[in-house]
Amino acid sequence: MNPFPEFNPHPIFKDYVRSESRRQFLRRGASFLGTAALATLAPQLLFARDNKSAAAHAALKAVGPHFPPKAKRVIYLHMVGGPSQMDLFDYKPVMNEWFDKELPDSVRMGQRITGMTSGQKRFPVAPSKYKFARHGKNGMWVSELLPWTAKMTDDLTFIRTMHTDAINHEPAITMMQTGNMVTGRPCLGSWVSYGLGSANDNLPTFVVLVARPTNTEQIQAISGRLWSSGYLPGEHAGVSFRSAGDPILFINNPAGVDFKVRRKMLDGLKALNEINYRAVGDPETHTRIQQYELAFRMQASVPELTAITGEPESTYALYGADAKKPGTFANTALMARRLVERGVRFVQIYHNNWDTHSNTSGRLPSQCKDVDQACYGLIQDLKARGMLDDTLVVWGGEFGRTIYTQGELTKENYGRDHHPRCFTMWMAGGGAKPGVIHGETDDFSYNIVKDGVHIRDFHATVLNRLGFDHERFSYRYLGLDQRLTGVEKANVISELIT
Repeated sequence: MNPFPEFNPHPIFKDYVRSESRRQFLRRGASFLGTAALATLAPQLLFARDNKSAAAHAALKAVGPHFPPKAKRVIYLHMVGGPSQMDLFDYKPVMNEWFDKELPDSVRMGQRITGMTSGQKRFPVAPSKYKFARHGKNGMWVSELLPWTAKMTDDLTFIRTMHTDAINHEPAITMMQTGNMVTGRPCLGSWVSYGLGSANDNLPTFVVLVARPTNTEQIQAISGRLWSSGYLPGEHAGVSFRSAGDPILFINNPAGVDFKVRRKMLDGLKALNEINYRAVGDPETHTRIQQYELAFRMQASVPELTAITGEPESTYALYGADAKKPGTFANTALMARRLVERGVRFVQIYHNNWDTHSNTSGRLPSQCKDVDQACYGLIQDLKARGMLDDTLVVWGGEFGRTIYTQGELTKENYGRDHHPRCFTMWMAGGGAKPGVIHGETDDFSYNIVKDGVHIRDFHATVLNRLGFDHERFSYRYLGLDQRLTGVEKANVISELIT
């Protein structure tokens, strides 16, 4: 007699067993008795056969916060390549006296440098060529390159002592996004999706936008693995919106296929996937079912979302004229507001070309012009709509830049190599304490003097604003309770939050 009448293996189950790995077999066997016991208590949850139980299965995936959150959603603005902190936010006037002098060994202290400058005979100091001034009630020093950001320093929370373990782009971006330099782990957006779940059934929980910089001199690779769900269920992966053509591939029906035909085809596909799901129990099959259904619903919601021509002219005046041009940073910033306004939990924007190894004076002004007014517009727009209080906005790169030059040094131009020991990021809204300037670096913007913030601390703080205790927010994988912040010590930085 079959002890599990609800679990009738399909013939394809035999093929599945033949192809499964040793690890999968042992894991399936180890959990068999527990599954049997639980099946007698709640068969409707374990072996869903109809739409209602499948919906209940999906609803269980949202963990929910541990305590009342300050932020309901996140907009993360990642400046790919590593912005130069001493040219933008970390004002070091003493360096003017050090022009072309050797970086002291007492400052460098034998710290690791990249292969791009390790062969240099000298490490001459390159003071910033840009003027700085104090702004806001907090007196934050901001470069002349960011006049719009300078207007809102009292809205922002500045962290001048971020530091990381990685010195090259691939591991550094991966660590900033996933908390670990090793690929294959869930990114922050996927953790937020897993924790909070969907607030709009017709749009993805996690959306990715890749902005096109005006200058393309030093573009870094940006791949889909950065918004992968890793070992979390696949439905928590980011959905990338394109800047040209259809926002999402295949969002429109093929020629000759109308709404009814599309619906009938998806119903048939869903029935086949449900057979596979009942036979094998593979959660990724259920993920595919959800993805097909979401894609169908997005056919109605996405065109309305992306039709920004309905925005008033005052919106374009706020974000800048480039907001009308698809693919620009200003356009993606406006799109981010429209996305979170409609219930998207996490919007990730990437803006490339901040890797200024050379020609800083030729590239940095262009980079700043791309993002400066748009960032100001986004913060003010969210504030005016009453959304800033529960929307956390984050701005920053994967590491900073060196005070010594890479390559030729002149009064008017220089290059800067990667620097993981200290860099600047800012946050706004969502329970971040406005007007705070956190941490101090030395006169060379090379080492942290006071109040360092590691990436693990930063992630713990962001999760705290979303209502999660980072030490309890985990996912069981390979026999371990995996966490965004890993197993090393991470602290919520109380000085940064309300």
